[in-house]
Amino acid sequence: MSLERPVAPDPYSLLPAVAAFDVTSDDVRDGETLPDAQVHAAGDTSPSLSWSGFPAGTKSFVVTCFDPDAPTPSGFWHWVAVNLPASTTSLATGAGASDDTLPGGAFHVRNDYGTRSFGGAAPPPGDPAHRYFFVVHAVDVDALDVTPDSSPAAVGFTLAFHTLARAIITPTYAS
Repeated sequence: MSLERPVAPDPYSLLPAVAAFDVTSDDVRDGETLPDAQVHAAGDTSPSLSWSGFPAGTKSFVVTCFDPDAPTPSGFWHWVAVNLPASTTSLATGAGASDDTLPGGAFHVRNDYGTRSFGGAAPPPGDPAHRYFFVVHAVDVDALDVTPDSSPAAVGFTLAFHTLARAIITPTYAS
């Protein structure tokens, strides 16, 4: 069976425009290949992320990792960490391991692996390189009205009404 298909668009370019701010990582780089630690079969370790320059009205953050290049109509959600306190400006390597590794009352919703944690890259063998959009969303409320049982799509829908700004870093990976 062939998985040949067109390249999906940048999913964030399809949403209403919002301000941008800065995100950096000691583990991953924009446009570069993910290290083994961030691969599903070799580590499943969330990368460090640090952010700055977000709007003054930010009341919380949501951190996500999305692969629009997965061979599904809905892409693949690797990480959704919700309701990070506004005082949070970084997550250490491995912070996506469980809710216990997140600050304050933050929590994970299930990723597309079915776990409430970070799940690493796992594109089909031979597929072109996939893009992994690590996004920090600056949010205008203290807590989104979602629960750990919400889907990533429901979180994304809710974010559409509460995102003040986004910071994006997009490494790639191919098997």
